[in-house]
Amino acid sequence: MRKLRLIILIVFLLSACGIEGHDPTSFHMVYSGEVSTLNYLTTASGHEITLAANMVDSLIEYDKYGRVQPALATDWEVSDDGLTWTFHLREGVWWYTWDGEPYAEVVAQDFVDAMRYILTPENNSKTANIAYRVIRHAEDYYSGELEDFSQVGVRAVDRYTLEYTLSQPVPYFLSMLNYVCFYPANGDFLMETGERFGTDNKHLLYNGAYIMTVFDHQSRKVLEKNENYWDRDNVFIERIHAQYNAEAAALAPELFLRGEISFTHIPSMYLDEWMRDPEKRNLVRPGRPGFYSVFYAFNFDPQYDERFGPENWRKAVNNVHFRKSIFHALDRTAAMMTSDPYHPENKIHNTITPEDFIAAHGVDYTSMGNLAQIAETDSFAPDLARLHREKAMEQLAGVVDFPVQVVMPYSTGSYDWIQRAQVVEQQLERLLGRDYINIVLDPHPPTGFLSNTRSAGKYSLQELNWGPDYADPETYTDPFIRGASFNFPEKITETTPWGETLYTVYERMVMAAKTETKNMYRRYELFANAEAYLIDNAFVIPYGRGGGGYIASWLDPFETAHSPFGVASDRFKGRRILPKPMGMDEYQEQLAKWEEERKRALQAE
Repeated sequence: MRKLRLIILIVFLLSACGIEGHDPTSFHMVYSGEVSTLNYLTTASGHEITLAANMVDSLIEYDKYGRVQPALATDWEVSDDGLTWTFHLREGVWWYTWDGEPYAEVVAQDFVDAMRYILTPENNSKTANIAYRVIRHAEDYYSGELEDFSQVGVRAVDRYTLEYTLSQPVPYFLSMLNYVCFYPANGDFLMETGERFGTDNKHLLYNGAYIMTVFDHQSRKVLEKNENYWDRDNVFIERIHAQYNAEAAALAPELFLRGEISFTHIPSMYLDEWMRDPEKRNLVRPGRPGFYSVFYAFNFDPQYDERFGPENWRKAVNNVHFRKSIFHALDRTAAMMTSDPYHPENKIHNTITPEDFIAAHGVDYTSMGNLAQIAETDSFAPDLARLHREKAMEQLAGVVDFPVQVVMPYSTGSYDWIQRAQVVEQQLERLLGRDYINIVLDPHPPTGFLSNTRSAGKYSLQELNWGPDYADPETYTDPFIRGASFNFPEKITETTPWGETLYTVYERMVMAAKTETKNMYRRYELFANAEAYLIDNAFVIPYGRGGGGYIASWLDPFETAHSPFGVASDRFKGRRILPKPMGMDEYQEQLAKWEEERKRALQAE
């Protein structure tokens, strides 16, 4: 009888922690930031691209070890001069409507029609620049200098043969195909739907692993397995349920324990409780570090309300000592403890491009050129911050009104971010003095957060992030090109002793790196020097890398496609629901196993 009571108690505890078993065919999640579009040809938003990755296939994909695999293209070849890439498409792949009806076969012309749509300025594609800077004559067409689209370097040789012609050799072109601007779209459907394309699930076609059968704005989304998908045998999760909840970040851990959702981040406010509880602790594992770079950016073109003194900020931020005072005053460890109180140092990095992203001749990119010293140096230096503060106040006396108002937005959808904003405010003001700066915290709901803050220029200092789109350090320069709507560095007025603006110097350094396409070590070194210049002049403050933290999940983290760039890693294809959530010890064991397997897999290529 005593044994029976013990068994009942164990079952009760397992049930209380939501681990009595989980439907192996369904994945459930909650979210607080609603998408503004399903149009994958125009968006650059991470959570919108994640949906597209599961509904539309690309020419190539990646396996769990990071090896390129055929997808819509079965094979390909490149010309000797590196300019012409020819892809042979998989035959018999079809587009389907939201209710599963076949619409048309996927053919080479779909990639041509999608590129024409992206390169039409009126469609306002946020990823057009990624495509037009590598495809021959694409930028001329986008700018209106060329009217004949047939002159653009993308064409359907025949029904199943697609050809791209580049303006110059692009050694990383294959990895670019993993991004949405190289996705296909049916031309007839684009014409049929017009401006309604991607406004909801019914104005979209699907050729990928899932079809969105339900799209209720700020309510729920349901993705169901495409039973006619060409690779359906590798789709193990049949339904993905996403429920909208404005308090998703705070409620998700409890919903996970109740067995209502399949995945949750463990915010720092709950982490200690989970780690102390023997039952909950077994549900927690580290999140895999990602390649999203997180940084604090200074805005050189403030557009916020006059009561916060945008012109005063503009004058201050154009002084390198003012920027460096904040650069060296930010205690990144204190800020990072809001998301990882146990090992904050594991997520902090000193560069924009993360370590281990790419290497040449066995040398990691962050160890090249002038970036090497920056990569090894902690930017937090209180004495140096105070020294730059004094120099800034001296140089800006009579020009700038102190204290300078520093508008710092944050998303209310993230408890960790709410806490971090308060920590950063208190820490900076305490070190530099409230007679020097006044941090103005500016809370925003998660829906439309970036469009209302970063893209609108309505901030002084903001935590931002960027993920790579292809396998080259050039991708991490994208937030800082002209018109990128990040921190508008082209608006800087500060000049060098010889009269050039600081941004002009950076732009020239980036251009020199871009033109080097043969010697990859030299190419990476030139980009490293440009990145070092950006950081050394405090355009931004490198902070950390995405991913990491602590999560509870029914998914195996080592089954997902491994790709630091593009959208392959966002796909549910190939993933399974585990018999039980993976804990700390099992995670470390599986990580070591995966690393060894990956090493052997890459050596075998």
